[in-house]
Amino acid sequence: MRLIEKKDNQIAFTAEVEESLANAIRRSVNEIPVLAIDEVEIHKNDSALYDELIAHRIGLIPLTTDKIFIKFNECTCKGKGCAKCTAELKLKVKGPCTVYAKGLKGKVKPVFEDIPITILEKSQELELICFARVGKGIKHPKFSPGILYYRNVPKIEFSKECEGENMQKYINVCPKKIILADGGKPVVKEAYKCDICESCVELGKTDKGEENVKLSLTNEMVFFVESFGQLEPKKIIIEAIKALEKNLKDLIKKLK
Repeated sequence: MRLIEKKDNQIAFTAEVEESLANAIRRSVNEIPVLAIDEVEIHKNDSALYDELIAHRIGLIPLTTDKIFIKFNECTCKGKGCAKCTAELKLKVKGPCTVYAKGLKGKVKPVFEDIPITILEKSQELELICFARVGKGIKHPKFSPGILYYRNVPKIEFSKECEGENMQKYINVCPKKIILADGGKPVVKEAYKCDICESCVELGKTDKGEENVKLSLTNEMVFFVESFGQLEPKKIIIEAIKALEKNLKDLIKKLK
């Protein structure tokens, strides 16, 4: 495994794994417990948006999850909603103003405070109570902590026809700029960046149907993990693997 990129909400790494396992890990991201607003009691809404739209927008606001996540693992209700795995947030605003996620006050807070909810004109009010509960993405997308996707790292081979005077054409045609010159020959650096657009393959085809550039897929995978803010990207990977292990153990028990 090799880390190739790391940001606050995103990581990318390569690893040699079978595609079936990679896909199982990807699907297990939606098995990670995450906190999200599950119920909204609207006491007053003078805005231009219907109550249902207000509730829908609020439900998709990512919330800080770590503390609740730990409690959920110890909670016997397993997501049904009790004091251990439920958090209450309140919002009371009077216009004129734009209502933002930071207006939600409670034990937990929105990950991104500047998400707009609605606009209030003069003398308009919005008052509500939200109940955030722990759930999983398999139940509803609002409980998803992020996305994980992957692709095979390709191998690109050039024939002798691509060398010398023709080399620069292949360097220029690559949109990712990963084809470089090395001793008069085109070579691929950082192949994991290749998105298999096949621009170089098409350029290498002759009128006789010959192919001067061969593209094949290796056993190495490049993984991309993007977090919605509830959990760190690294933790998403770890918890997805844990969820997969748990499901496999449960399956073994049932088969026995």
